[in-house]
Amino acid sequence: MEIREYRTYDEQEMLSLYTSVGWTAYTDAPDTLRQGFEHSLLTLAAYENGQLVGLIRTVGDGYTIVFVQDILVFPEHQRKGIGAALLQAVLDRFSYVRQMELATDDTPKTIAFYKSLGFSPMPEIGCCGFMRLLPT
Repeated sequence: MEIREYRTYDEQEMLSLYTSVGWTAYTDAPDTLRQGFEHSLLTLAAYENGQLVGLIRTVGDGYTIVFVQDILVFPEHQRKGIGAALLQAVLDRFSYVRQMELATDDTPKTIAFYKSLGFSPMPEIGCCGFMRLLPT
């Protein structure tokens, strides 16, 4: 597997990836998704034999905070260490940043995954999180 910066946005490739994991809030607004990519801090992609298999996208200032906005792996490539490798590449790239955040589904599987990479649920470190979503 090769991980490299994702620099040239390919709409069909991204819509396919986001659709494969059921993230329709993104695929229903492809122009917004493209804009999100254009304004991201860093986007890395994982490739196997030249084929996209996963992606991680970050936002933030890159010095005091980095927020992992998206981490996706095509379902047929999940549970092979691709997501962990992508997240580790971000952690390595921003090793000097004190605050690395993300929001994810509250399931045992995702909690175990992020804990295995050194993340803690906010209440465990004396914090709480807030989110405001626009109605769909």
